[in-house]
Amino acid sequence: MSINVAVIILFTLFHLVDIQAAPSSSRPKNISFDVFDQKTDTSSLKFQGDSTIVSGALQITPDTISNPDLLINKFGRVFYSEPFKLWSSSDDNVHASFNSSFLINLHRQPNWNAGEGLAFLIAPDISIPAASFGQWLGLTNASTNGNQSNRIVAIEFDTEKQDDYDPDDNHIGLNINSVISNKTVSLGVHNITLSPQGSTNHSVWVQYNGSSKLMEVYMGKQGEPKPDKPLLSETINLKDYVNQQSYFGFAASTGNNTEIELHCVLKWSLEVDDLKEESDSISLKIGLGVGVPAGVILLVLFGVLYVKKRRRKGRSDEESNVFDKSLSWLPEMPKEFKYKEIKKATNNFHESMRLGEGGFGIVYKGILNIKDDNTATEIAVKQFSRDRIKGKDDFLAELTIIYRLRHKHLSLCEGWCYDKGKLLLLYDFMPNGSLDKHLYEASNHNTLNWERRYKILADVASALRYLHNEYDQKVVHRDLKASNILLDSDYNARLSDFGLARAIDDGRSSYAELGLAGVPGTRGYVAPECFHTGRATPESDVFGFGAVMLEVVCGRSPVTGIDHHQHLYSLVDWVWMLYREGKIQEAVDERLGNEYVVDEAERLLLLGLACSHPIASERPQAQAICQIIGGTMSAPHVPPFKPTFTWPLMDAPSSSTTQSTVNSAATLSSKGFSATNMGDE
Repeated sequence: MSINVAVIILFTLFHLVDIQAAPSSSRPKNISFDVFDQKTDTSSLKFQGDSTIVSGALQITPDTISNPDLLINKFGRVFYSEPFKLWSSSDDNVHASFNSSFLINLHRQPNWNAGEGLAFLIAPDISIPAASFGQWLGLTNASTNGNQSNRIVAIEFDTEKQDDYDPDDNHIGLNINSVISNKTVSLGVHNITLSPQGSTNHSVWVQYNGSSKLMEVYMGKQGEPKPDKPLLSETINLKDYVNQQSYFGFAASTGNNTEIELHCVLKWSLEVDDLKEESDSISLKIGLGVGVPAGVILLVLFGVLYVKKRRRKGRSDEESNVFDKSLSWLPEMPKEFKYKEIKKATNNFHESMRLGEGGFGIVYKGILNIKDDNTATEIAVKQFSRDRIKGKDDFLAELTIIYRLRHKHLSLCEGWCYDKGKLLLLYDFMPNGSLDKHLYEASNHNTLNWERRYKILADVASALRYLHNEYDQKVVHRDLKASNILLDSDYNARLSDFGLARAIDDGRSSYAELGLAGVPGTRGYVAPECFHTGRATPESDVFGFGAVMLEVVCGRSPVTGIDHHQHLYSLVDWVWMLYREGKIQEAVDERLGNEYVVDEAERLLLLGLACSHPIASERPQAQAICQIIGGTMSAPHVPPFKPTFTWPLMDAPSSSTTQSTVNSAATLSSKGFSATNMGDE
């Protein structure tokens, strides 16, 4: 083993000499988005705050016209996922030049207000300051504005005048670590209105000359050629203000008006010089030339130390080695922690730290330094408690799904541990616990008002759209229920518990085709076709979401029967009956009293019924669900009588298949199921 390592190191050293002996070069690094696609572009773009992709455009703040109340005090950022090197370490005078062009639309309806604005941004990391809505443009906030530690430079497109520092409500500006611009240019005299009443697209060119340190901004209406003269021109040494490795993207915000502009980026291209450093190749060559004997000795010593270390640390358990190999191929793995660190963080897994228990293990609260800045952070630790072999399979299944998932409404995996047969996953801690506790525990009833319920469903729908349409593979959650929806301190929802989730390749329709058939899930949330086909699909996830939607609006569990006029109904059948009788509003949780929006409640109830349709192909998809909740699409048509479930056709049925179907139906019938109520069990 040590010889192989030595050979690899020697080969690497000589390879490095060859590379570094070459002269440095500077070539452009390009990115280009002619249209933004949810399926292909979410891996190369990072979204923060309220940003997303809708209708082929970056929506830096929410995209909704029919429900402008959802636009109040929003803020977002979108970055290209990789940083760019902006200056040379070896030569202060060598800076990267860049050119960026983009097409923006700051749309507002007639009689809507303008505000607040959008910005092209260079920032040190992929994050967004809290509470950066309103005048802060998603760039800073009341406590960080003007701080040199911000390390940001931005070109703002401002549509709301701040009396203290803005010239008007229609200008561009160069911002350094602050929303107070170092230089502004009013656009009215140039016949440009950033946010007219109606829809106007504007082309923007931002270019920086690394030699002269000159920043220039050009602007015109879509279809017009690039102007001869820039609107804004300013000398700025970026090295003084931004990090050497910085991210490019956009930020925007809205204020507290109910009817306010949308902030869209329809196209974006960026070209940045790719700086190659002069290295210490001369000293490395000399070192290799006169120090080869010493190098060989060092390599031998390294090999001996490596073998000793492996023997000291070596695991005699062959199963552990197999497990480690299963993880080694995963790129971008979350951080690995030592068992003793997690044991200390959870007070030796004390009962007082216990948050709950599920089918895959026990969850504890812990306090741990998960980052390198020695900052204590609250975490949730899932300890897998099933038998070793099955528990390991569950652990790997969850880890291989979640380790690359990145969405603001999905639980974020912060780390993992496998030590001495113990399997642990570390998540963000959600201080408000799970949704079901707020629905059914008496002490929490008053915390879940209508606004929060509506927002929670919108959050989960957004997460479902990401899993089904925007991630690089389709991911089927398979256990979507209220107890798997967690709430942070502001009651923002995060979908959690991916122990049953599976990724589906584009060429397949369900996890059953991967040899993973079965009917996992929770009674009341499992789609009826799953009992027959053994398949989970995006459509069965939608069924589970429909059950959650009815549960949240009605405040009733889909598992418990409802006694109505001496008849026992499932939740979905009860709501469908009220809808047929024209009394669907009676389904709204009576604990809300009159403190809810009637139109919104009816929209969610109809959508919940549509998602609960017994026939999978009739259910809306996640994209449409988000649009309906957001108010950009009308509520779906729902038939007055609940349709009858029909068995899906099987491929190339045989006599054995037919007999199996009959046996399955007989078994279900013996358990009290019918073709129309299978989804309730």
